[in-house]
Amino acid sequence: MSKPKIRHLAIFVRDPAKIAKFYQDVFEMELLGDPATGGAHYVTDGHVTLALLPHKLTASAATGLNHFGFTVSDRSKVMKKLVDAGVEEPKKRPADRPYAEYRGVDPEGNWFDLSEHGYEEVETADEREPATASA
Repeated sequence: MSKPKIRHLAIFVRDPAKIAKFYQDVFEMELLGDPATGGAHYVTDGHVTLALLPHKLTASAATGLNHFGFTVSDRSKVMKKLVDAGVEEPKKRPADRPYAEYRGVDPEGNWFDLSEHGYEEVETADEREPATASA
């Protein structure tokens, strides 16, 4: 199994389009595709992607870092290692989240995504294969 790589960070922001333009202008990041449903924008430096998620005052999360994501070559093996480390088994992401298949937590509750394909390939819920720690 190759070493897992952090491939994205998700940040709640008040104005995703404005913040995406900032990162494009200042850091020469590229916009990935069109803005997602709901207004999320994704920018990349070619290795790490920033998911700029729209924040609302009525939301339950504050602005700032929400989660980060790992691209892994063997998701089942990583999921087993997580359970063996004493954390809750990662859960499937909703079908409307095509960039990562599972959400996990570290021992302090910080969220991360697990994906075998990352942002380079969108995968629908029907295309996802089940993976569990017991597999």
